Amino acid sequence: MSANAAPPPSDSSASEDPGMFERWRRRFGAMTGVGLTEQERWSEMQTYQNETCEKWKRELMRQSPAIVFMLEHLQRNGCDVGPQNIVCEPCSTVRAGGFSPDAGAITICQERILHKQHMEDTMMHELVHMYDHVKFKVDWNNLRHHACSEIRANSLSGDCKFTRELRRGFLSISKQHQACVRRRAVMSVRANPACPDDATAERAVSSVWESCFNDTRPFDEIF
Repeated sequence: MSANAAPPPSDSSASEDPGMFERWRRRFGAMTGVGLTEQERWSEMQTYQNETCEKWKRELMRQSPAIVFMLEHLQRNGCDVGPQNIVCEPCSTVRAGGFSPDAGAITICQERILHKQHMEDTMMHELVHMYDHVKFKVDWNNLRHHACSEIRANSLSGDCKFTRELRRGFLSISKQHQACVRRRAVMSVRANPACPDDATAERAVSSVWESCFNDTRPFDEIF
């Protein structure tokens, strides 16, 4: 075993729980590919990602001030969001999460989450969409409505923090936050099936920019 490899559980631990070594072996195999078939590795990785996502979800719903604040304001507007309304699952897209108005649920794409802070930002983004849907009765086929919610979600969630933009390769000396919010809002509106082209997405975002960027409800300001 290399110096960098994690040691297996001690014999005493294994004897107390015969399944512990097997769980360790499979988890280690999922991370390294050693000792598992490709199908076993995929299955074990899915299990690990789901367990991590579920753990972080419950912790954030209890401990994150921003998320707890959003959940309280959703409840005040008649929308009681519990763990069952935020679903961790594998996704076929490159996004980190999504909000389904029809289901009244948020999806967290468990294989796309990089770390706990990324998950917090993703949950916040989708909770802003949920808040807008409940409070403002958003028509998601109306591109101006969609653009407004995307502006707010990108601005209020942490998606456009300086460090996130730096990792994406975007660096602007002035108005970095605004540039990020606008760019990401246009991308999301462009993905709406009701949007025919890039120019239409740009116009939709520009037409509601001032009012929606400055609308920080339920927060007093961008945090």
